[in-house]
Amino acid sequence: MKRITALQEMRAYRRLFGGESVGFVPTMGALHEGHASLIRRARLENQHVVVSIYVNPTQFNNADDLAKYPRPIEKDLELADEAGADVVWTPEYDELYPDAYRYKVTESEVSKTLEGEFRPGHFDGMLSVVLKLLNGAQPTRAYFGEKDWQQLSLVRGMVEALLVPTEIVPVATLREADGLAMSSRNVRLSDAERKIAPLLHQVLTQVDDPARGTQILTEKGFRVEYIREWDGRRLAAAWLGNVRLIDNVEI
Repeated sequence: MKRITALQEMRAYRRLFGGESVGFVPTMGALHEGHASLIRRARLENQHVVVSIYVNPTQFNNADDLAKYPRPIEKDLELADEAGADVVWTPEYDELYPDAYRYKVTESEVSKTLEGEFRPGHFDGMLSVVLKLLNGAQPTRAYFGEKDWQQLSLVRGMVEALLVPTEIVPVATLREADGLAMSSRNVRLSDAERKIAPLLHQVLTQVDDPARGTQILTEKGFRVEYIREWDGRRLAAAWLGNVRLIDNVEI
């Protein structure tokens, strides 16, 4: 496996692949088995696999959350290698944002709801960096987990609207044995919080009424931001201690 940092090197490496298929998995690092499932899927469906690791500051509306985001780069490189990546691209801010983020991608409807209500500016930053990464890696296919359902929907819409020649491939959420959706933030849960965290998924799958679901979670110590039905899914975001958890299930 090869590690690349410079944008020009990434572009030069992509040219070496010519017309061969490239699968791309964009991540913010702190990789876990959920990410590995994306990489393995890309490995099955493409001749080459590129993984990016970049903690994107423009999609954090909370500076404390950005500061606490885990960055275990050596472990990440090892997992990416074992899962089948050919290249790990670890770009720098100055190359991804030569304009210091004066230019951005903004979606005017879906991005204002759900996550957008509670994380202002988040989707502008996410869409902007995804477009930059797609332009840099120029993949045939890009793989996104269904855990971030709204993100997946917005990326699909952006690629279609801006005529980006990359197929967006959704991959089912990978879960722990107790149902908790795998997430890089789970490592920040205390032992006590980790024991009750699976209740979020249980409520989404077993409770049809969002108000009742909110009540159940609140009584167990969650601070619920939303439980709503949208796009054929039941979605939720809730804080458990200092950790914000999101999840969704198909209705």
